[in-house]
Amino acid sequence: MEFLVLAGILLALVFNFVNGMNDAANSIATIVATRVLSPIRAVAMAAFFNMIGPLVFTTAVAKTIGKGVVDPAFLTTAVIVIGLIVAILWVFLSSQLGIPISATHAIVGGLIGSAAAYAGFGVVILPPVSTVIELILYAAAGAGAGALFFLIIGMLAKEEAILSFTIQGALFGAVLVIPFVIMTGLLKVSGLFAILVFIVVSPLLGFITAYLISLLFIRHFRNSNPTTMNQLSKKLQIVSASFYSLGHGSNDAQNAMGIITALMIAGGVLSEFIVPVWVIVLSCAAIALGTLIGGWQVVRTMARRITNLRPYQGFCAETSGGVALSFVTSFGVPVSTTHAIAGAITGVGASRGSSAVQWGIVRQIVTAWILTIPITALTAFLFFFLYNAAGF
Repeated sequence: MEFLVLAGILLALVFNFVNGMNDAANSIATIVATRVLSPIRAVAMAAFFNMIGPLVFTTAVAKTIGKGVVDPAFLTTAVIVIGLIVAILWVFLSSQLGIPISATHAIVGGLIGSAAAYAGFGVVILPPVSTVIELILYAAAGAGAGALFFLIIGMLAKEEAILSFTIQGALFGAVLVIPFVIMTGLLKVSGLFAILVFIVVSPLLGFITAYLISLLFIRHFRNSNPTTMNQLSKKLQIVSASFYSLGHGSNDAQNAMGIITALMIAGGVLSEFIVPVWVIVLSCAAIALGTLIGGWQVVRTMARRITNLRPYQGFCAETSGGVALSFVTSFGVPVSTTHAIAGAITGVGASRGSSAVQWGIVRQIVTAWILTIPITALTAFLFFFLYNAAGF
């Protein structure tokens, strides 16, 4: 096995390690914020479930990373290694600054930039125009149905802010219809297009699901003893946090699996895209170790700066995030776990009213999400250009 392939495998594991450091906040932020578990116990629990997550689900996400973003014929060892270096730097820098970003999108941007510098932007796998049009039409139909439904409900309930209520219905309808048409096979999305679609869908899906679950939870337990409800929520939160960590590990740990497998194909070690067992184990171990060490600046942002969480809200947020992750992982979509849980935390905060959410912090996080793919792609493009100019 040539040196560059070995270096790439090591870098892929380092990437999963820093991924775990940044995304430790996703797994433990809510359970730390509500003081259900101490930070050390929380990260230990999250590390365990991050470890076994990919062993429970398939390796479909790994295949998307390794084959669905850039034409595999142009994924040389140099392209992959440079993409990895850029992604690692971006995730590590973000972790030090306490900014929860998507490690998945960082590696996607890194691969796009370095591959484009190597062989042009034509190597990026883009969807057919017809698929994009279908998506727009389904989203528009969902928005119309949601707006009409909320309008009728608002009129029957004599809602005062009927316009904003109707707009809220349109948003709910547009977001919820996309997972539905994908799940039923009416719309087929894959590769880079699926990743881009879920940049928007996953945080909104997490927000809506958490918002609705919170309202139902409050309504069901509105007459219960607060102390009893609090104790029940704490027990439920341990289960929901474990469920979320399982989904987090099953999706994000597969980033390194896809990269390592693609590296071994590029280096002639493998002839087809089948993830070896040892790659699964090492990738799981790397993200679990990163989670165990933890990115505490990011934990603070997610746990305390978006909204003040109570135990029942932590349970609702983790359950919503886990549902979203399990859904997209089953379809092989590398989704941002950061987006899913941040949207869910915002959703449970919004269930107490708009003023319960620190929207300035939310805007900063969303800005980092938007910039991740463009910045890592541009940086990787420049790095590969310099690599070529140096005559390597």
